[in-house]
Amino acid sequence: MKIDLPDVLVHLDETLDHDHLAAIETNLRQDPGVVSVAFHDERPHMMVVAYDPQATTEGAILERVTAEGVHAELAGL
Repeated sequence: MKIDLPDVLVHLDETLDHDHLAAIETNLRQDPGVVSVAFHDERPHMMVVAYDPQATTEGAILERVTAEGVHAELAGL
């Protein structure tokens, strides 16, 4: 069985420190459709989110990020 788990790249407009990025990651993981979240301190403007499209949407992911008070946009991988 093939499992469809697309990734989406979230581009953050602000430069965030590790703790703020970790808080956004924690918030994203509250979405039951989010499978994984990855960010690196070397590239604080980018976060990759893998998700189950049957359980959540790119729009919901973006809403969770912007609810943290940052400006962001999506770019598909």
